[in-house]
Amino acid sequence: MTVKAVRALESAEVVAFFAKQGNPGNAHRTAFRHFRTDAVELPLLYPVTTEIEKDHDDYKGAIQGFYERSAESVAAHLEAGRTVAVLSEGDPLFYGSYMHLHVRLAHRFPTEVIPGVTAMSGCWSQTGLPITQGDDVLTVLPGTMEEAKLARKLGETEAAVIMKVGRNLPKIRRALAASGLLSRAVYVERGTMANTCSMPLSEKADDTAPYFSLVLVPGWEARP
Repeated sequence: MTVKAVRALESAEVVAFFAKQGNPGNAHRTAFRHFRTDAVELPLLYPVTTEIEKDHDDYKGAIQGFYERSAESVAAHLEAGRTVAVLSEGDPLFYGSYMHLHVRLAHRFPTEVIPGVTAMSGCWSQTGLPITQGDDVLTVLPGTMEEAKLARKLGETEAAVIMKVGRNLPKIRRALAASGLLSRAVYVERGTMANTCSMPLSEKADDTAPYFSLVLVPGWEARP
């Protein structure tokens, strides 16, 4: 965590955080020691995660309603004059759930977004893997995208980060093979966390991966 983020938590009267039902979440586990002793905790619990496909109408309806209710829960504290800090793993505006609150509330209340360390930079730092150099182009791709499109995008870049791995790993592996990049790919699981692990993707014997995993494809092919 940055010093600025710690200071914000130490002064916040309310701390909101996204989590699954029955699980306080990784962000809470990382940051709770910095909460004020009298801070009010506001868990925002997802109604669905991976139980329904993200493109299904039932998922879209449930998750949009959830973000609306979450924003109003935060707004109630702000309207009462309390300072609210919202936890975010990585950077709040990079694939983060926080942005769904931001677009609903930032025009209504004074807001400051504190930059965070992205999952991808944490992972390439953890593995000591130089990712781009010189004129390399870095492409960030969600592993949820259609396989042929994923393979095409991989073939058009010098370096890549594939996010949202989870159950998409078999498809990601095939797309990397199709684009000739499988031998360069590095798999990182739970990057920067205590139970992290990493390895060349070609050496990973199974296709099981948690949500908090990603694949790095480094550029700088001429590196010594």
